[in-house]
Parts: sequence; C-alpha cells; structure tokens
Amino acid sequence: MPKKVAQVPFIQSLDRGLTILQAVATSTQPVTLGELSDLLGVDRSSAFRLAQTLRRRGFLSTPAGRKDYILGSAMWTLSRQYDWSNMLVRVAHQELKALANALNETAHLAIREGRNALFIDSVHARHVLVVAGQTGELVPLYATAHGKALLADYGEKELRTLFGSEPLQKYTKTTIKTLPALVKECAGIQERGYALDEAEFMEGMRCVAAPIRLNSGMVVGSIGISAPASRFLKEHYPAHSKSVIQCAKKIGQLLSVSEEAAEQSA
Repeated sequence: MPKKVAQVPFIQSLDRGLTILQAVATSTQPVTLGELSDLLGVDRSSAFRLAQTLRRRGFLSTPAGRKDYILGSAMWTLSRQYDWSNMLVRVAHQELKALANALNETAHLAIREGRNALFIDSVHARHVLVVAGQTGELVPLYATAHGKALLADYGEKELRTLFGSEPLQKYTKTTIKTLPALVKECAGIQERGYALDEAEFMEGMRCVAAPIRLNSGMVVGSIGISAPASRFLKEHYPAHSKSVIQCAKKIGQLLSVSEEAAEQSA
C-alpha cells in the first residue's frame, strides 16, 4: 500500500489572512468584504475581523469614502526593504553555473530595470575568447536575448507605454528598430519559449535566453548564454535553447511554492 503523506500542520487564521493579501494584491479593483467572505468560505463577520486585523497592521487599506480593500502602506514598505534580485541570485546561482559548465559558454541571469535588462549574476566560460558582459551591466531590453525574454508577455499596448512610438535606437544592422517588429518578436518568444539575439546589440555575438516564470506564469527574470558567433553557430540553437529553457523552468520551480505542498498543508 502506498504510504500516506504526513500533513504539515498550519495555522488556519494565518493562512486565511495570506489568502486575503494575495486576492487583494492580484485584483485590479478594490475587493469587497462580500468577495473576501466568498473567497474564504466564511461568514462576513469572520472575514471582517481578518481584514480589519490586516488593516490595523497597515497591510490593507480602504480608499477614502469606501469600505472595500486595497493593499496598505506596510506592503509597500516591505517590498522596498526586500532585495528581490539578491534572493533570485541565491536561488539561481547553482543552476546558472551548471548551465555555463554544461554548454561551456558564458551564462547570465537578468532582471528588468526600466527599459533595460540588468545582469545580476554571471558565470563565464572556460574559453580564451569569452563574452565581456559583467554583473551590474545594463543592456537594452529590445536588442538583447535576455531583455526580449523579459518582454515575452508584453503586447503592443505595454510595449508602447514602455518605449513610446518613436523608432528604437539602432546598435547594429540587425537591431529591431520599430515597435511593430518588436510586438511580433515578443509574440514569437512567448510561443516558442525563448529569445534570440543575432548580433542585435554587439556585432559578432549570438545569445539565447528564456524567461524565468513563477508557477503563476509571472516573468521574474531571464537566463541565457552568450558567445561569439564564430563558436555559437546557428545549428546550435535547438540544443542550446532546450538547455536554457530547462534551466529557466527549474529556477522557476525553485522560486515557486509547490502546489503539492500547499495541498498537503490544507
């Protein structure tokens, strides 16, 4: 007979409070008490006590003249104090190192910083000729594989808000220069799961990167490899992109709360 998985004990009121925060954080509109009551499966008075406790601590707030809920200032304060990029580096570094060693090419981990991708960690190849990109370097989102991977879910509206309608700065003859071309590129990245850089930022360089997604699907970073085009040939794309996608998925799984674990604790 299969072994019964031991359930991890949990505090129901705390679990409900966190459920409220998640619901309010992901809602595009203030959340009503009735919606919280339905979500938790409890009566309105119980939902009210939970919401008011979070409000008293500053995690929830009510818009002026209304009784529904939005996130409070305490959430903003915590988010400002927490350095997400450091946590991402700690979780992803061993996978980044394994990717670089497996393909013997320089691997970078990146996050979005405004209109740029910021390299927050890197592991270099064992070749005499290696990519010069360093941790802390900013590169344009639309002209690099790491940057375009971060834009994988962006549609025309989001891209126009980010870049405007003017032509994009040209770095090489292969740089994407127009918004419609970037919209098409992002749609392709979303479909195939990885982004390419055919010497779009630096002449003679090729890169492949994939978005790092949480279980929710949210893109929180990108990981990929870069190498001189003389060594990174086009025929290497299928194998290298597969390795990069697998690495990105593994990091995403490490970052995400396991649904199975959540079910066991319920």
